[in-house]
Amino acid sequence: MLEVRRLTTGYGADDVVHDASLEVNAGEIVALIGANGAGKSTLLKAVSGLLKVGSGEILFDGERIEQLSPRERVRRGLAHVPEGRQVFAGLSIEENLWLGGNAHRRLDDDEAARRMADMCARFPVLGERLQLPAGNLSGGQQQMLAIARGLMSRPRLLLLDEPSLGLSPLLVSETFRLIASLREQGLMILLSEQNARQTLAIADRAYVLEAGRVVLSGTGRELLGDAQVAERYLGVGHAVSAPDAVAAASLAARLGIILQS
Repeated sequence: MLEVRRLTTGYGADDVVHDASLEVNAGEIVALIGANGAGKSTLLKAVSGLLKVGSGEILFDGERIEQLSPRERVRRGLAHVPEGRQVFAGLSIEENLWLGGNAHRRLDDDEAARRMADMCARFPVLGERLQLPAGNLSGGQQQMLAIARGLMSRPRLLLLDEPSLGLSPLLVSETFRLIASLREQGLMILLSEQNARQTLAIADRAYVLEAGRVVLSGTGRELLGDAQVAERYLGVGHAVSAPDAVAAASLAARLGIILQS
């Protein structure tokens, strides 16, 4: 559904991503992993239209979109949840959600109410606080709001940039469970994360970026067992053992089942 072909992009005259290619198919979580500054966020911004493409192509549903505005890309089914959450702290939770639903066209009152009710059911902690300023929420709750705001546009592809950044270990686990559940509900997800171990545990496939270039790709299970990935990104000096890789893949499957019960 999404295909990035030999993409080069950056800021002004400085290219950050170089000749990068990837794809995300229906029903997949595809991860981007790499060190800080590897180009993960830059690549997501190019896909969502926040950065201009220097060269290369971005296709969605087989049509090139790299010249389209961010608004038009949202209309076609892309939603971007940026790094650092970036909720509107002075607006209420309800107003933040409303802005997400009206990102490309104004919803009628009935449709807006349906979408709001869906988000409140999916994120009860938000539903209980709709009239409170978003700035009053904890970091984890603001991350929920940022994701809910993106989902208000009813996307088919969700771009998630560092959703676990700054969260406690417990909230990190909850965030990854949420992401797995979204895949089970049919969303395609392109996930940029520095938390490589938990990311690979839920990813169907992943791409490793170094200095803006894709240097390695494979299934989440394959990369969990790759010696190079283990040493550089998983904090160990050897590859994850085969049983550990199998267990991680099994965990990814179980997360979706747990969240459906």
